[in-house]
Amino acid sequence: MGAQEGPTLITSVQRAFRLLETVGAHECGAPAKQLARETGLALATTYHLLRTLAHDGYVRKLEDGSFVLGERLGALHDVSGTQSLLSRVRPMLGSLRDNLSAAAYLTFYEDGEIRVAEIVDGPQAPRAELWVGFADAGHATALGKCVLRALDDEARQEYLSRHSLADLTPRTITHRGELLRRLDAFPDDQTVTDLEEYSLGTVCVAVPVYRGDTLGSLGVSLRADCSSKIEVASARLRAAANRVTRGLSLTI
Repeated sequence: MGAQEGPTLITSVQRAFRLLETVGAHECGAPAKQLARETGLALATTYHLLRTLAHDGYVRKLEDGSFVLGERLGALHDVSGTQSLLSRVRPMLGSLRDNLSAAAYLTFYEDGEIRVAEIVDGPQAPRAELWVGFADAGHATALGKCVLRALDDEARQEYLSRHSLADLTPRTITHRGELLRRLDAFPDDQTVTDLEEYSLGTVCVAVPVYRGDTLGSLGVSLRADCSSKIEVASARLRAAANRVTRGLSLTI
């Protein structure tokens, strides 16, 4: 029997990462010749990798010819941070799913839009069919209405000025005045429901959560014939909201 083979490694990728690490070690930047010397790469290889990395935004060439890390790496760092936070609360969403036999959802209100950050579902807890993007259905989903209710009047009106109240089902609220009236009807109740307003055959309930100062919502979806579970789901969501907010707000 022959010796076990090791993993197949791509040398050019290893070189690129080594070069990025070396660029990152120089706060004010470093020229290609210095980077080649410190990485042990041939100068021609260094120039080739730097041109490629600069083209894709991973490094940036300064006017004096030095290279610094580019904005693309900063964006990757932000994504990595968000993923780390989500990994902390994913077990909580999984617990909601298992206890209620219902898919669990987490959204955030970012850059003026309501965006789904995580969905935890399973064979016994299928997710709702997302036939219309949540960004265009904030008025019709419990998750979206939960966010809208928590916004101040100016932010809420600004959002509604950019989003039409599309008629998604016969139960969808399509009149702005009626939507605002319902959003403000029970100010002391954390929970918001969607009773087949987004999709016929599906009901949802949601509560607000926060990631630092960023508003979001935590919710579950149920089959309409399981609507008797809404009260239980509401209680479970209220109990989970503080734990999720703490998990999302911890320093990375």
